[in-house]
Amino acid sequence: MLIVHVLVQVKPECVDAFRAATLANARASVLEPGIARFDVCQQAEVPTRFVLVEVYRDAGAPALHKETAHYAAWRDAVAPMMAAPRSSEKFANVFPEDAGW
Repeated sequence: MLIVHVLVQVKPECVDAFRAATLANARASVLEPGIARFDVCQQAEVPTRFVLVEVYRDAGAPALHKETAHYAAWRDAVAPMMAAPRSSEKFANVFPEDAGW
């Protein structure tokens, strides 16, 4: 299990468009066999900040995800909406030991 947090800062005027594009990507992403979960979180206090929580079944799944048409469409659509380059952090699942995803 590999968990990736993608940290995104969006231009204020692009929040609605970013949400729409990201939700479309998330809906398609959860249908991929290598993705166990794909959450889109918007910060309450600063609504231009988002965290995408991507839970992959194995270490090879992120590369397969980045080959999909929906990821490429999202990447290209949101690039001009970014207030700063997005970043990511990788995590390993500690608990529950066997999430069953």
